[in-house]
Amino acid sequence: MELPLDVEDIMKLLPHRYPFLLVDRVTELEAGKRVVGIKNVTYNEPFFQGHFPGKPIMPGVLIIEAMAQVGGILARMTKLGASNEIKEPGSVFFMAMDKVKFRRPVLPGDQLVFELEVLRSRSRIWKVAGKARVKEDLVAEAELLASIE
Repeated sequence: MELPLDVEDIMKLLPHRYPFLLVDRVTELEAGKRVVGIKNVTYNEPFFQGHFPGKPIMPGVLIIEAMAQVGGILARMTKLGASNEIKEPGSVFFMAMDKVKFRRPVLPGDQLVFELEVLRSRSRIWKVAGKARVKEDLVAEAELLASIE
């Protein structure tokens, strides 16, 4: 697969589907090291109906979920290596979230840019540090631990 990865490429790597696929594009990827992914936040997102009527704010837990999905793409692409042979989307399971901080709300019309770097990886267990930005503003950060199949 060549960069940038679009939604069709991402769906080959992750099992998530609408409305829970929260990554629109991957623009940068250094296998085993770092990744940059994008989520375009639109007013039509289903969670805005109830969070909150009249003052829509993207739930923090979904910002972290999107961040984790970008990390899962990094892990899956690293495991694929040069083969690019994808049999089916692999599973990604959260194991822990640490140092989670939210800095400002994410609103309809924002473009979230996630940058993650690998802190540690073993065959199936990956720990990444991630930051989410809107323009130049840091909106969230976290360290994530996951099992990647």
